[in-house]
Amino acid sequence: MASQPIVDLAGIDLSKVAVTKEEILALNAQRDEFEQLDRIISIDLEEGLAVGIKTQRSDEFWTRGHIPGRPIMPGVLMIEMAAQISSVIYHLKFQTGGTKFFGFGGVNAVKFRGSVEPGNDLIMVVKAKALRSRMAIFDAQGFVDGKLVFEGEVTGIVI
Repeated sequence: MASQPIVDLAGIDLSKVAVTKEEILALNAQRDEFEQLDRIISIDLEEGLAVGIKTQRSDEFWTRGHIPGRPIMPGVLMIEMAAQISSVIYHLKFQTGGTKFFGFGGVNAVKFRGSVEPGNDLIMVVKAKALRSRMAIFDAQGFVDGKLVFEGEVTGIVI
């Protein structure tokens, strides 16, 4: 059985921009094909909670080979998107200005419950379970058209 949603997406304005792409790029080191976040549409640093979005384009690097004739977003990129939102929360909470590299420490309890295809908006919700200056743990859930397609726990550490 799927987990309960971290937030009620019906109460989130999906057209809002709380953190721009440019602000994300100033904090996160990923570039080019590994930019898995268009914008953050909602953020609450007190709660350690953020909602991000990425529209999957038909020219994404993975569409040609994963899977020919029926392109679906690789699950590892869903995990990467969750990690990138987690990183933004970390940098803004601790006001690093992007000067530290907050990278993967681990992933746990990951489940893929649906597919993400070109043209889909993947909405990722991330909430801190533990948020400290050198390490943080986040719960993450991804949704397409209101349906849970991904969930897991992401651990980040300062590297």
